[in-house]
Amino acid sequence: MGITTAASANGDSESAILLIPKTTNPDKIPKDSFHLAYIIYFTLGAGYLLPWNALITAVDYFTYLYPGASVDRVFAIVYMLVGLTSLLFIIAFAHKSNSFVRINLGYALFLVALLAVPLMDVWYVKGRVGVYGGYYATVAVVGLCGVADGLVQGGVVGNAGELPERYMQAVVAGTAASGVLVSVLRVLTKAMFPQDTRGLRQSANLYFIVSIVVMLLNIIFYNVAHRLPVVKYYKDLKSVAANEEKEQKGDITGKLWRSTLWDIVGSVKWYGSGILIIYVVTLSIFPGSVTEDVHSDILKDWYPIILIASYNVFDLIGKILTPLYIVENARVAIGASFGRLLFLPLFYGCLHGPEIFRTEIPVMILTCLLGLTNGYFTCVLMILAPKTVQIQHAETSGIVLVLYLIVGLAIGSVVSWFWVL
Repeated sequence: MGITTAASANGDSESAILLIPKTTNPDKIPKDSFHLAYIIYFTLGAGYLLPWNALITAVDYFTYLYPGASVDRVFAIVYMLVGLTSLLFIIAFAHKSNSFVRINLGYALFLVALLAVPLMDVWYVKGRVGVYGGYYATVAVVGLCGVADGLVQGGVVGNAGELPERYMQAVVAGTAASGVLVSVLRVLTKAMFPQDTRGLRQSANLYFIVSIVVMLLNIIFYNVAHRLPVVKYYKDLKSVAANEEKEQKGDITGKLWRSTLWDIVGSVKWYGSGILIIYVVTLSIFPGSVTEDVHSDILKDWYPIILIASYNVFDLIGKILTPLYIVENARVAIGASFGRLLFLPLFYGCLHGPEIFRTEIPVMILTCLLGLTNGYFTCVLMILAPKTVQIQHAETSGIVLVLYLIVGLAIGSVVSWFWVL
């Protein structure tokens, strides 16, 4: 099993594993001064999941407003289907579009969607129950967020795939930080606000206000990132490699692009399959099982909140472990991802097994392990996969990986309805 240790002081020595032109001089790689590029990519990773987290965390308020609707399931289906469709279009036309434009457009759509919900609540819904015009408008906003997610997530992960591995780790760790932030907000709002109509409304608006602030920060950060020397260096390498390929093969369009795309998919398919199975297992258990099917007489309604927070914290821990210790053997990492299928019978035992397995401690331990392995192996596979293709195709490989991830989320969400029946 191959292992790499933590990055060197300037954090870019691992660039040697990128499939970049052989004429590159490692001594000329710019330093990431003050780790600014790393911080930016971490923040970008946290930012693109916040809109979805805000919507789903405020689901209690939406359920109160629209009692006749299956809010959480409708939100999940619309978001995933629209996001999946958006990603398929991006992959098909990646060679004709510019990631800089796609990502800025996605952030603009996120900002519009995040502003629309609280403004609609203030001026139209006004906390009244059964105003279903607001429900349909909210579902449309969820769909808009799905489009934005495809544009931003695919683009940010794709951009990180062109850079040394520490920047992909930053993005993936940022996604986990988003979950931790939402858990903290959930704990604070439960402690601060009464769990009545007014309290639920205040909590929901707080989630959206925080998300709007982070989104504005992300827009600024992303546009700053392109001017950083270390990012410009790898963008220039990509341009050189793309021009060399163009001279050899001609314009990458039509049949040649489809052939190139299939080559990219072939290079990352096993990594993608590992990511897919990770999220099938995780979403079939979390959050549904830990919020609806386990109970504690001691912790009462705090129990699911504590379990969700524990999962998110350990997911973050898993994603920040890779700079210290990363499995480089792809077969081991992919095999371990499939090995997580063992969580299904283990959690089933916590629901329907002997009484001792249904107590707080076994459930807590399994939930923490679920988060830790989800974070670690997701990060490992996302880091390794883009390095299997040439630098000019690293962005596309990153988008393909996100497609695998979203398919895994969708399948896991469906399985979660059935496996504990």
